[in-house]
Amino acid sequence: MSLSLPTLLDAFARLRLLVLGDAILDCYLEGTSDRICPEAPVPVVTVRSRCEAPGGAANTAANARALGAQVTLLSVIGDDAEGALLRQALQRAGLGQDSVLAHARRRTLAKQRVVASGQILLRVDQGSTEPLDAVAEQALLGRLRRLFPHHDAVIVSDYAYGVLTPRVIAALQACAPRLLVVDSKNLGAFRALGPTAVKPNYSQAAGLLGLAKTEQPRAGQIAEHAQRLLDLTGAQIAAVTLDADGVLVLERGRPAHRAYARAVPNARVNGAGDTFVAAFTLALAAGAHTPAAAELASAAAGVVVAKEGTAVCSAAELRESLVAEAKVVADAERLAARLALHRAQGRRVVFTNGCFDLLHRGHITYLNQAKTLGEVLVVAVNSDTSVRRLKGPRRPILPLEDRMQVLSALSCVDYIIPFEEDTPERLIRLLRPDVFVKGGDYRRETLPEAPLVEAQGGVVKILPYLLDRSTSGIIERIRQAGDDRALREREQEDDRRESLERRAESALR
Repeated sequence: MSLSLPTLLDAFARLRLLVLGDAILDCYLEGTSDRICPEAPVPVVTVRSRCEAPGGAANTAANARALGAQVTLLSVIGDDAEGALLRQALQRAGLGQDSVLAHARRRTLAKQRVVASGQILLRVDQGSTEPLDAVAEQALLGRLRRLFPHHDAVIVSDYAYGVLTPRVIAALQACAPRLLVVDSKNLGAFRALGPTAVKPNYSQAAGLLGLAKTEQPRAGQIAEHAQRLLDLTGAQIAAVTLDADGVLVLERGRPAHRAYARAVPNARVNGAGDTFVAAFTLALAAGAHTPAAAELASAAAGVVVAKEGTAVCSAAELRESLVAEAKVVADAERLAARLALHRAQGRRVVFTNGCFDLLHRGHITYLNQAKTLGEVLVVAVNSDTSVRRLKGPRRPILPLEDRMQVLSALSCVDYIIPFEEDTPERLIRLLRPDVFVKGGDYRRETLPEAPLVEAQGGVVKILPYLLDRSTSGIIERIRQAGDDRALREREQEDDRRESLERRAESALR
């Protein structure tokens, strides 16, 4: 599927999603503190407001609902005051509670945070964390079997608080959902299910692989063990979240994809992983390719990271966050000034150029590889007239604005600038990239831009394209399909005409 954001988001409304896991009540007590308690050396907080929000699996469900999907949350909570507050929070989020089962011998999971002047001072956790007893487990299993056939995808949101018992996991295997995404602190327990995707964070992935944690470069460390991580989880796809470093997406038989996070200063982020897994699952269920799903989910998580507390990303907010104006810079002088600031902060500028007509997997893989050569990726895009001179009068298929808009949805792309010339030498002279990248079977000697780049102190890198991935090839297949359809229509018309002629001759006789 192409990266058509409106089409993808519109498809979410037609999807039915089942979220199974540990529902939690997230509570925030907000106040101020200007004195120390006389009984102990701790601050006294004067509470000004109280806020409850769905947490854990309930937060995953709330995010999926905010993105437009039809969502069922299946969980077990207590028949207590916290359970009542959680139900109210679910109702405010537009979620039904018919499948949120109350059990008298269980206490609702709740995490209460005390916040003063924007700083979390204390978190108090309560609720049952032991495995479900036989009565609650049987009720959950019965509801799971009834619900499963009516949903397009299943998310397991397992915080290891007792809902996902071995019998529940076995029941999931018997159901064999066509699209199953697992977000669990114990991914090994779900290996036999062969999930479509898993979403460990860096610590979970490193622990599963037996690796020592490192600060940098975490993505490279995990990527080296991609196949083993997929084998250990039994998944086709592993999306490893790396906090401020974005997401590393590993897929069997495909190159790794990196979705980059936007830096947002916020000390109170909670539940961005729930947002990611909700958006990622919906995008996959809607038919998006894995890199496109990861980009969309990363953008959704970025929206939540910019908020406080436990929050959701709505479809409208996601559309707005991916609008291109911030990335597209038509003025080369203005872009040069921005890049000077990046260089002053020690960041290398990578530059590449092309037509980027009908963006496909080959383009996405190439641009992600280019991004790894530095910290800031600039993509120069040929104007429509420039493309016609280079490719012929029938190109481009998409106008310049559309091509730049689609490129802007990629997190690896930092800036986009259009140019009218056949080569980007004017831009290279002004922007002075540290790395100039081209894709395909070029050689340094055949690139007219190479001497200029090197004279300015930069280096030239050539990256291979994916085999059988080219815009020209896609266009040719589309045209061939159209030619075949036209031929079939002509043959059918000839058959109809011959049939009419035979009937007319028969009537004359």
